[in-house]
Amino acid sequence: MARLGRLSPTGRGQPVAPAGTAPRRSAAGARGRGAVSAQVHKARRHDSALKHVTGQALYIDDMPEPPDTLHGALVLSTIACGKLVKVDIAVASKMPGVVAVLGPTDIPGKNDVAAIGQNEPLFAVDRIEFAGQTLAMVVAETLDAARAAVEKVVVEIEAEEPILDIATALERKAYVQAPSTVLRGDPDAALASAPHRLEAEFSVGGQEHFYLEGQIAFALPGEDGDITVHSSTQHPTEVQHICARLLGCDFNRVTAVVRRLGGGFGGKESNASWVAAAAAVAANHTGRPVKLRLPREVDMVATGKRHGFDYRYTVGFDDEGRVRALDAVLAADAGWSLDLTPGVVARALTHTDNAYWIPHFRAVGYACRTNKQSNTAFRGFGGPQGVVIMEDALDRIALHLGRDPVEVRALNFYAEGRDETPYGQKVDENHLARCWAEVKKGGEIERRRAEIDAFNAANPVLKRGLGLFPLKFGISFNLPHMNQAGALVHVYTDGSIRLNHGGTEMGQGLFIKVAQIVAEVFKVDIDRIRPSATSTAEVPNTSPTAASTGTDLNGWAAWEAANTIRQRMVAYAAEHFGVAEADIEFADGTVRIAKPGSNQVLSFAELAKLCWLGRVSLSSTGYYKTPKIHWDPVAMRGRPFFYFSFGAAMAEVAIDTLTGESRVLRADLVQDCGESLNPAIDLGQIEGAFVQGQGWLTCEELWWDARGRLRTTGPSTYKIPGSRDVPPVFNVTLLDNAPSREATIFRSKAVGEPPLMLATAVWTALKDAIGAVGGRNAAVRLDAPATPERVLAAVERARQGREQSVTRNG
Repeated sequence: MARLGRLSPTGRGQPVAPAGTAPRRSAAGARGRGAVSAQVHKARRHDSALKHVTGQALYIDDMPEPPDTLHGALVLSTIACGKLVKVDIAVASKMPGVVAVLGPTDIPGKNDVAAIGQNEPLFAVDRIEFAGQTLAMVVAETLDAARAAVEKVVVEIEAEEPILDIATALERKAYVQAPSTVLRGDPDAALASAPHRLEAEFSVGGQEHFYLEGQIAFALPGEDGDITVHSSTQHPTEVQHICARLLGCDFNRVTAVVRRLGGGFGGKESNASWVAAAAAVAANHTGRPVKLRLPREVDMVATGKRHGFDYRYTVGFDDEGRVRALDAVLAADAGWSLDLTPGVVARALTHTDNAYWIPHFRAVGYACRTNKQSNTAFRGFGGPQGVVIMEDALDRIALHLGRDPVEVRALNFYAEGRDETPYGQKVDENHLARCWAEVKKGGEIERRRAEIDAFNAANPVLKRGLGLFPLKFGISFNLPHMNQAGALVHVYTDGSIRLNHGGTEMGQGLFIKVAQIVAEVFKVDIDRIRPSATSTAEVPNTSPTAASTGTDLNGWAAWEAANTIRQRMVAYAAEHFGVAEADIEFADGTVRIAKPGSNQVLSFAELAKLCWLGRVSLSSTGYYKTPKIHWDPVAMRGRPFFYFSFGAAMAEVAIDTLTGESRVLRADLVQDCGESLNPAIDLGQIEGAFVQGQGWLTCEELWWDARGRLRTTGPSTYKIPGSRDVPPVFNVTLLDNAPSREATIFRSKAVGEPPLMLATAVWTALKDAIGAVGGRNAAVRLDAPATPERVLAAVERARQGREQSVTRNG
């Protein structure tokens, strides 16, 4: 047990390191007096697990409604682009049960819900920018009455020709921001002198978040213009700010509260804010509580998605397959407004290199403006769209040279002496080779490759494919100022502890992980920790729970708060008992005071009561900001990430060449989690992320008609992965003995987003299976999602040998 007043979360029982250093944990320390108790690095059940499976977990729509609660419903545009002439509410406002029909003139503050930038109105004023744009809101005594009245609102729009695809936006130079470039070396000269050069293009589609709990907010007015908004949001502070902006009031009049979300995946980082603001405006207008719950179809029509991307690239390489230069264009479908597109494009550009050293590099990102929903954050936040370029390029390089694509990938890995990214950050603590070796060994690559080749030779209709994928993914928000967090810890005199922080619990296990950290500081059982609902009234100025930073940021902040209290308790105990602070031990829910010739043991609760009697504060805030990071968004250079997470995946698929149907037969994953705080939670995150990534790349197709109306608006038309889509053989391994060398909380690493990209192995495997149709004599273009139609078209091209890379030998 640590005989220290200040426990280190970066080493077992070691003193906190000076700035810029990070003590290592040792096996000897783990076994000796410095060992921690079993609160971190242990599989702990999600704090709401039983409530989830029994239906007892309360979400916003389960909250008791005051008798005077009103319900809202939105009036949406069915036209994608044009001039808004009239919104006639005369009939709707007289419908039974209708209390108000609200539009832009009913907003007391500024009609703008932009997360960044400006001019994103809650209710359209004179222009329509996409089919699904909010025009008005009906507020009624019942939800049925509100929805019925929406149908009576008469809307007149002078339609104009919309921009509905990236190619048209590029042709018209329609952008939501200026293009941005990551550049290293002289790619033009390197390409000109390269022994071999390939050019290619392809595209990946967007993705609907499809959280189980749809967008919802419940606004309750209070005294003196105060308002409490229960919001299903990943960003309570943004909800607070945007509600205040529309209400024209100070931030301190709005309290955003979040106990739990039924999933977010990025879709509730900015989109939830305008839903909450609409409810707040209605509650302020009527003086009554207002609930706004979007049905699935409205949710999908009105909210943004993952950005679809179009790609064009040229890659130069030598006779061995080493990449000398890459010149790539990444064009993102931003939708109609800025939203969070700048960060998504920046992260895509900073992940275009993925796991590979590219000495001469240029990647240009275009944020294309289209008349669609404004696309937004989604798990991976541009990273998934960035990493696919080099995977496509390396497959083509291997085919061109007649080499094994597995070997060509490894040949180009970041390594000693070639470890700086194109944007200037060193690739430290590189686990690429380890992850790659482990996934190949665990996946039995040689045996399975031979079996697949034999199967394909014997089967003219069914074909199987094998794909591997390595990953290097940066952890931190793109914007340095967002990498900060706060927490609040109270110790009560019975020894129980209340914990609050700025992170939101959306099923990912954040609350239990942070509770483990606090339990570890005080060496008490996890059951003594009570996490409470996230609230801007308790911890202000929070960053969103996103970018895989929830535990990294809030865990550190909670540790700081808890450790401050612990130090106070130690100092008082030492004075009270007449011993040195080093003689105070916290262990197993007790506190031991070592005296010459005798020891005294108190329960943690007894020491808490003693400290209170001694007038010692048992409450503290904690604060953390991520060190070392910096970023120049103009030069696109710096250190945007605190550390990198690594991983590798192997996937085996089968396709039916007559129908285009495909199945994932097996997946082997190795993921670097540092030293996992909670392996059970992390394994669940890895499995879920992989299947979500698999859905993005295979079956989740968004489809707009020629008038710009989204037609995939529910589970009947939009196919998310089901239980039968999960690989029947699914092996997940946490990389062993890989504690982070950076000062992460208890040497752990983030796990929320990186595993989603491991599903890229499925896309690679599908191309391998399709290539087998044509004897692997031509490169395969397979746009994602790889629906049966796209697979079948690629199979036909492979049969006819029509899919060719544009090549030039130097």
